Amino acid sequence: MPATPLIASQYLLERFQAKGGWTYAYIPEVSPDPGKAFGWLRVTGTIDGIDIGLTRLMPMGQGRLFLPVKAALQKKLKKKEGDQVYIVLYRDTTPVIVPEELQACLEDEPAALEAFHRLPEDRQKTIITSINTADTPQLQTKRILETMASLLKKK
Repeated sequence: MPATPLIASQYLLERFQAKGGWTYAYIPEVSPDPGKAFGWLRVTGTIDGIDIGLTRLMPMGQGRLFLPVKAALQKKLKKKEGDQVYIVLYRDTTPVIVPEELQACLEDEPAALEAFHRLPEDRQKTIITSINTADTPQLQTKRILETMASLLKKK
């Protein structure tokens, strides 16, 4: 992780009141990234010392961002809506590293390779994360094939 965090402070867990509403922490100190879709900002960090991996701060309107806190993480934290948590976030600076299997497929399809390189870095990372987090080799293969089909449609 980079040395200087974007934020390191206490936050209140809140919940969107609509049916199926997310639990989140409103992060007022960070502004949307004007160069990214919807102003999303990719971050990594911890909540109460538990690693949250690579995630996004998401827009909630009027230039405000929030950090979604999934139910599984809430369970680990033993926290829910109304509780305070200590959040440390860092801007994502990881390079785009294409998995070997995807790279081989892209090299076999120059049009897909070109389409992949035209994607914004954030989108490339999302695709790669999806492939790398597949639970089984079969699911990884399926995601690679779906990516290739999508890229070839964009020719």
